[in-house]
Amino acid sequence: MCFKIYKGSVALINILHIITGLSDGGAEAVLFRLCVHDQRDRHTVISLINEGKYGRLLRQAGIKVYCLGMPKGKISPAGIACLWRIVRAEKPEVVQTWMYHADLIGGITARLAGVRYVFWGIRHSNLMPGKSKRSTIWIARLCAVLSHFVPYRIICCSRKAALIHQELGYSARKFNIIPNGYNLEDFMPDDREHANIRDELWVDEDTPLIGMVARFNPQKDHANLISALGRLDRNGRKFRCALIGIGMDSNNEKLIKLLTTEGVKERICLLGRRTDIPAVMNALDIHVLSSAYGEAFPNVLAEAMACGTPCVTTDVGDASEIVGDTGWVVPPSDPEKLASGLDAALDEWGDFKAWDERQKIARQRIVEHFSLEKMVKAYRDVWA
Repeated sequence: MCFKIYKGSVALINILHIITGLSDGGAEAVLFRLCVHDQRDRHTVISLINEGKYGRLLRQAGIKVYCLGMPKGKISPAGIACLWRIVRAEKPEVVQTWMYHADLIGGITARLAGVRYVFWGIRHSNLMPGKSKRSTIWIARLCAVLSHFVPYRIICCSRKAALIHQELGYSARKFNIIPNGYNLEDFMPDDREHANIRDELWVDEDTPLIGMVARFNPQKDHANLISALGRLDRNGRKFRCALIGIGMDSNNEKLIKLLTTEGVKERICLLGRRTDIPAVMNALDIHVLSSAYGEAFPNVLAEAMACGTPCVTTDVGDASEIVGDTGWVVPPSDPEKLASGLDAALDEWGDFKAWDERQKIARQRIVEHFSLEKMVKAYRDVWA
């Protein structure tokens, strides 16, 4: 690959990103952080669908964004033709695709447009018949066949996800593992935010506040969490729990039914979608992730830990690698084990000295292993 000399340092690379959409998701957030914080290269983004949340934010940061307006879940010949023309016009040295649909459509189109260095991006950990969309499963299987011919390399955010996809038939020799990275100036302990959010929720400092940041989706298995909270409630545990994310509000009839049936409705603060996630993470004493499947590298765990908030998580994707020995990891889809993990965390929360030390090592693990600088450097090294 040929590079230009740029101000006496490593060369400037012209990188074109192709992603399915730019809504409020983990892959989209990583793409945004990568483009904005890599100050040495030229980044352009193509969304196959629309600009979602991050299109506007990317433009505000000076990143060129194209939106093709393809129907969700469908391949548009006109959209593919437009994509081909943009790739030809932008003349990228590197095309980085994100997620299955973009890997398939963007990868093939980029190769047909004459780009040799196509890098696929995998963000799923597993695909489960009956739970994952049938179309997504078929596209992933097709990509497994094409992985031997289309991409130059495959970038995966999770070791477990890489192994699962290699078992599916993806070319094992092409994989590079790059964990997600986080801006540690955005996610850091903040006593003022801690106090402000707890005042908003009417939760005093003597009441442990558990929380989960996750949209309402079968993958996140809120039923598992709510059942575990019911066990804590019946055992006389003192706690409150904040649920944050799309669908986590009083208009969600399924959610309200789960809370009412388990008898914990009065213990729960439904916050819906929030834009102040670092502040919310600071307010929590314990962050819990109750997911059953589908996670590759759960961002919320790293974001919570960066704010000094220890985590209890199910063993999905690379959750155990993120948490290490700073938190509690339990099997998925097991409310009793999840309740036991939360019980152990609440016991330690009552010991100020031990809890203070756990908060410190939780943040330190993210600082040492999952900083934004490490992620940006890793991507640049693979591209180069």
